[in-house]
Amino acid sequence: LHSSLVIEDLTCSICLTIFTDPVILFCGHSFCKECITLSLSSQDQCPHCRATVPTEGKCLLTNHILKSLAEKAKEAEKLKKEVADWLCPEHEEKLKLFCVTDQQLACIICRDGEKHEGHKFKPIKEAAASLRNELKIFVQRVSGDIHDMEGKLESQISSQFEEMHEFLRKREDEIKNELKRKEEDAVEVMTERLNAIETASSESRELVEKMTSVLKIPESDKFLKSWTDDKSTTAAKDSFWPKGGNLRVVTNSLCLGPYESHLQFFMWKEMLQVIQPRAEKVSLESNSSDLTVSDDGRILLCTSQNNQLQYCQHSGSYNCQLCQQRDYEHTTSRQYASAFSVNNFCSVHYWEVDVGNMNYWELGLEKNFLKYDCTAVGFYRVNGQKYSTVQLNSRPQKIGIYVNCSSKELSFYDADTMKHIHTMACSDTSMSAYCKVAINSGSKQKLIVCWY
Repeated sequence: LHSSLVIEDLTCSICLTIFTDPVILFCGHSFCKECITLSLSSQDQCPHCRATVPTEGKCLLTNHILKSLAEKAKEAEKLKKEVADWLCPEHEEKLKLFCVTDQQLACIICRDGEKHEGHKFKPIKEAAASLRNELKIFVQRVSGDIHDMEGKLESQISSQFEEMHEFLRKREDEIKNELKRKEEDAVEVMTERLNAIETASSESRELVEKMTSVLKIPESDKFLKSWTDDKSTTAAKDSFWPKGGNLRVVTNSLCLGPYESHLQFFMWKEMLQVIQPRAEKVSLESNSSDLTVSDDGRILLCTSQNNQLQYCQHSGSYNCQLCQQRDYEHTTSRQYASAFSVNNFCSVHYWEVDVGNMNYWELGLEKNFLKYDCTAVGFYRVNGQKYSTVQLNSRPQKIGIYVNCSSKELSFYDADTMKHIHTMACSDTSMSAYCKVAINSGSKQKLIVCWY
């Protein structure tokens, strides 16, 4: 009782807690400095007795005796709370024992009570030492497991990258060897042509020399006799022009076709054939009459009966996208249609969906999905019936979805950049791909499942 009265005298009448930096007014009443400062800013009266506080009285003086008593009272309250934490809430006895059976602190009376009958007890220090050793062993074991798991994961990552590196190195060698073979073939053809040109050139020079010597004969009879007697010169003259006309320098340049300009693209296309596992070839199906699904189950097309062609005056075309979005935003009652994958999932799966510029879509599992609505701000993650906003800097055109059925985790990615969007724990028991779209009037929007 005495303690309670002391605490009451050391309590500020404004904040109703023990004084903090108490000050005293001319009327004799004391308050926390911060409390009275705020009070006097709105009125010039003592909150306790309503006595007017003069302007010079606003220069508040610290009540040192009250401050010292308040600090001691706070220490006493803190000590009292600490002691109370070590008292049995049922028997108000000091907690000196640890019940090994119930894994909780207990007092001597608890040990002999019916609630703990037949239980095993230990002194607190002994129990703490034993538990500390158990925790050390547990931490060491878990640390070892984590280390082994990280090692396996690193090994798996290295193995998968090495497989891709090996493929690229092999293709690099193959393309280089192909280039080398083409180079050797071209050089061989050029060498043959060069030898032929050199032979023809030598024969031509010899022929010119013979003809020149014949032309130097001034007498007509001797000139004709010399020309007719040397049959080799005549034959060489007749064959020179055809041979000279067939001689051509090789003009073919070394070329590897598309590899010369699109090497990286073609390698990417080839790598898609060796990457395992690939993105799932998810096929969709729907019972809605407002949706048309392609024969392979990849394309989901909104085909509502209300989708009539509308002519736009300002753009001079039908089905203006700007008008369609405005109509969608101002439509209070919208219709929606859903589709699901043909097969359920049972392990680890990844698939991608091209949403383009659709005004509304939901992707993921039936009760766990990512939602976009052009009438709202940002994206939303949905877990059961709970909604929360997911902030993104830009609007993805293609969404990647990853689900691990054993760990019950569902993740979303911007499939164009593979930037992580969000991961959630999935409660959905139906592990099948889910998508939902809005049936917009005047618009035939489509959603496409990407196959690679």
